[in-house]
Amino acid sequence: QVQLVESGGGLVQPGGSLRLSCAASGSIGNLNMGWYRQAPGKQREWVASISPFGWTNYADSVKGRFTISRDNAKNTGYLQMDNLVPEDTAVYYCKVFGSIYDYWGQGTQVTVSS
Repeated sequence: QVQLVESGGGLVQPGGSLRLSCAASGSIGNLNMGWYRQAPGKQREWVASISPFGWTNYADSVKGRFTISRDNAKNTGYLQMDNLVPEDTAVYYCKVFGSIYDYWGQGTQVTVSS
């Protein structure tokens, strides 16, 4: 059973940067990985995804500001967040998935505020 642990969240000022990590307990080299976020009172929103081969996609709201990556040898995924704005404030969740199984982390809080 794959377990995911997110880290790297915190409080940052507008215009600042954060790097989130998603560490998996097992091999995820053949699985897709994605980042999602959920703000209070809002539905969970897809942010970015990356294939096992490194192909990436981004939501329009973060394109050009966020970068998703992965290190399969370390069974770890990353989300580099630059030029943060208050609207990015949310709990960020890591997800790995294949054709059958979905695995979710517990989430890490990101707060963008002065």
